[in-house]
Amino acid sequence: MKKYFNVPIEFDKVKFDCVIRSTISRGGKGYVCAIESNNLTVANTDPLFKQVINQALVNHCDGSVLAKIVGKIHHEPFESMTGTAVFMNYIKHCTYRHYFLGNTPEILQGLRDNLRKIDPKIEEMTFEALPFRAVEDFDYKGIAQLINETNPDLIWVSLGAPKQELFMSKLVPYLNRGILFGVGAAFNFKAGVGSVKRAPLYMRKLRLEWLYRAFEQPQKNVPRYWRFIKILPQLIKEENQKVKRETGKV
Repeated sequence: MKKYFNVPIEFDKVKFDCVIRSTISRGGKGYVCAIESNNLTVANTDPLFKQVINQALVNHCDGSVLAKIVGKIHHEPFESMTGTAVFMNYIKHCTYRHYFLGNTPEILQGLRDNLRKIDPKIEEMTFEALPFRAVEDFDYKGIAQLINETNPDLIWVSLGAPKQELFMSKLVPYLNRGILFGVGAAFNFKAGVGSVKRAPLYMRKLRLEWLYRAFEQPQKNVPRYWRFIKILPQLIKEENQKVKRETGKV
């Protein structure tokens, strides 16, 4: 993966899928991070978290505005792959064994009810809520033992960023195989229950999903967006300088 704004991101959907498929076929393991404004900000201010992102199997860009900015700098038609899109893509394959981890029992039940309409086999797969606690306090060995018993191909983690990325990095050493994905609110969006909803399609097409989320959960998201806005000019400056060095235009 090439680095953009100091973190590795794979924008090529075919290459992204090849990494996932090849890892599954050889019985490998790893984790996948969704890079959006908050994760990008934390990675550029916290060296330990940047290490977690750098050690991922592959990362995808979960932000249409972020993809647009990076694409403009590199003169490439980059597009985002949202966590929800990645999630549903592999669900619709109807060939993988999944494990759903995190969020609440209510959301997980709604998610099971909806996903089994797509793949009836999902009815028999595991949906496991997690207690609310600090990332350091989970019983990773115990959680991994439960996962290993079902031998899933894909393990979907809904804890919210950046907690879920730290969680995945701590859990993966105990797994026998399988790929962990941090999907955040994708569970909520596809459960059909609860208060967290995805932005209307017209807002997504206009790259305004961030604005919808800001109004939906202002206490959580407005500070995150503000931290990103403050760091963005420096990131753009550094990325432009990198492009000039690579093209010999310095």
